[in-house]
Amino acid sequence: MRRRFYQIDVFGSGPFAGNPLAVVVDAEGLSTEQMASFASWTNLSETTFILRPREGADYRVRIFSLDREYPFAGHPTLGSCQAWLSSGGIPKRDDEITQECEAGIVSVHRSMDGLAFAAPRLTRAEPVDEPFLARVAGILQIRREEIVDSHWLSEWVAVLLRDATAVLAIEPAGGLHGPDLNIGIAGPYPASCECAFEVRAFFSDARGEFREDPATGGFNACLAEWLFATRRTVFPYIASQGSRVGRNSRLNLNRDAHGGIWLGGSTTVCISGEVDI
Repeated sequence: MRRRFYQIDVFGSGPFAGNPLAVVVDAEGLSTEQMASFASWTNLSETTFILRPREGADYRVRIFSLDREYPFAGHPTLGSCQAWLSSGGIPKRDDEITQECEAGIVSVHRSMDGLAFAAPRLTRAEPVDEPFLARVAGILQIRREEIVDSHWLSEWVAVLLRDATAVLAIEPAGGLHGPDLNIGIAGPYPASCECAFEVRAFFSDARGEFREDPATGGFNACLAEWLFATRRTVFPYIASQGSRVGRNSRLNLNRDAHGGIWLGGSTTVCISGEVDI
């Protein structure tokens, strides 16, 4: 069956500068196995499938990486919303688009700067124990004392370094580091710079192979909450990511009057057409 298909650049500061996302619209009738197989074939970090909502949202999305399904992810949320709008989707409310995913209902707003989503609540927020932090330092190939601070933020180990230059200098150790290891690092830029922080995010696949993500909405949303709580930032601010993998991503972070974190950025349709699945 032929289905509408989009490839969206998310968070790019220009054409093809961000994190690409494959989106299959009209995904009703596809099995989990078919979705997983197609996501693996695209060879992108994530592929999403848009379905009819079950809980009164505007649409439902399922999010697949190369080897697993995720309940929520940041750049797939914004890219899927853009694909749904580009395919003719009309939200029930003028001021809000609601996306249903396995993690629940996520709100998306439109603004002059593009789309932005409301960050879900942290599922884990606690200090990182010293033995594990020593392991992380070893993987990043830095001394433990180079880590200014660290914290568990949902599924991410967040590591704060002294500055953006230190972040860009990181060369993680090669080899297999075990499955489900997600390390995010950040360091501040001088106050005069466009961006407040340089961010890098590393994740391991099911085989334990390490990969670097060019733009990670979920981690940046978690990171913003922690940085604000520890008085290391004020809102709004812009984070840079992807520099070491040939990208130029910009992620916009803000906080609403109720304390909620919003993360947004550009969403550009780069490819549109049909796919036979």
